[in-house]
Amino acid sequence: MIDRLRSVAKFLVSNWRCLVTIAISLAVVVLAGAAVFFFWPHSLPEVAASPSQPQGADLVARGKHLTIAADCEACHTTPGGKPFVGGLAFKLPFGTIYSPNITPDQKTGIGDWTDAEFVRAVRSGVGKHGEDLYPAFPYTSYALLSTDDILAIRAYLKTLKPIEYTPPVNDLLFPFNQRYVMRSWKLLFVPWHQFENDPTKSAAWNQGAYLVEALAHCGECHTPRGLMFQREQWKALSGGAVDGWIAWNITQDKETGIGKWSDADIASYISKGHAQGHGPAAGAMRQAINLSLSKLPQSDVDAIVTYLRDIPPHTASYQNEPIISVVPAAQASQAWSPQQTSGKLGERIFEGACASCHGFDGRGQNSSRAALIGSHSISDPTSSNLLRIILQGSSDPDGSATTAMPAFADAYSDTELAALSNYVIEHFGGRQGRVTPNDVANAR
Repeated sequence: MIDRLRSVAKFLVSNWRCLVTIAISLAVVVLAGAAVFFFWPHSLPEVAASPSQPQGADLVARGKHLTIAADCEACHTTPGGKPFVGGLAFKLPFGTIYSPNITPDQKTGIGDWTDAEFVRAVRSGVGKHGEDLYPAFPYTSYALLSTDDILAIRAYLKTLKPIEYTPPVNDLLFPFNQRYVMRSWKLLFVPWHQFENDPTKSAAWNQGAYLVEALAHCGECHTPRGLMFQREQWKALSGGAVDGWIAWNITQDKETGIGKWSDADIASYISKGHAQGHGPAAGAMRQAINLSLSKLPQSDVDAIVTYLRDIPPHTASYQNEPIISVVPAAQASQAWSPQQTSGKLGERIFEGACASCHGFDGRGQNSSRAALIGSHSISDPTSSNLLRIILQGSSDPDGSATTAMPAFADAYSDTELAALSNYVIEHFGGRQGRVTPNDVANAR
């Protein structure tokens, strides 16, 4: 070993000039390439549909299906607003950005965009005038889409009613308000190739992979992100945080993921937003189901299940607390303390406001959708999702008022909702709740 090290050292000493020259040459090449990428305007791609692309009404129908699967309406529509006109706020740690108008309006929408400009925007995150778009627009997933599918989406959007509306101007801190910064980020984190079928896998698996990884962009929410807001792909689909909500682990991990779910459970949750023994969907996932996943054909749902079944298990980073035995109710007063929130105060509120729907056993009274047992949200000691459901309420896909979860934000104080959350976590989830009134205030 010593002789080998001596040989290496001798080689480095005798050839140092050559090695330095090579290193400098490589550095120049890398810096030159980075400079070209960073400063040179993004060129427009040459786009052309393949011979197999449908035409006319069939193309529009195909585009509508793809637009629904891509869940475009969710991000380009404000609550109660007109579809696809934009203006939805994305509140980030460094400011707020707003989704654009994608109706075919000539002035404020994408009516005067060329096909090449649209393809470039979807796949590369570059706007009509060469401006870099922020990754709230999930082009890190859409980069995998085929040109045919992007053009089909474009064809459908052209058929929408043009609406003149200019969303608010983004409000971002420096340097995030400098769009060119995104070019370096994209160089590191955006795929530069379309999705390719795996010939060793079935047609259903490949269809599911295309839906999950590209079109439905599941990883944008369900994959944890690093310090640069990039997806940590080595932990793909193991859960992430989105606007204060947790997008749960959907890998095959048996404890924190969906490894114990049946195929029918997964399919039911995707298409209906509910699976017996696993609780209902809420928040952004409920919206994705209402506007997108519930409208997919059964073949797409089955393909997604096939693909998810093949995802390697990863333990969720948000759920690392051991399961404990059900915590017995403790005495509690109106004044909050960490030892008191699981006691009589939370229990009294549950009995008065919750038990009529959820049942004293947590299995649901009037609807199976109201079952608490088995839900991810009651197994999370931080109560991230549970708190938001209690505060904001939730709805069913059919909009039924009889099965909707009402909002309780105005009905109870922070202290009372902390007590209620901890009672639910402890009594039905078998974990030690640690929600404080300050957590409730922040969630509001």
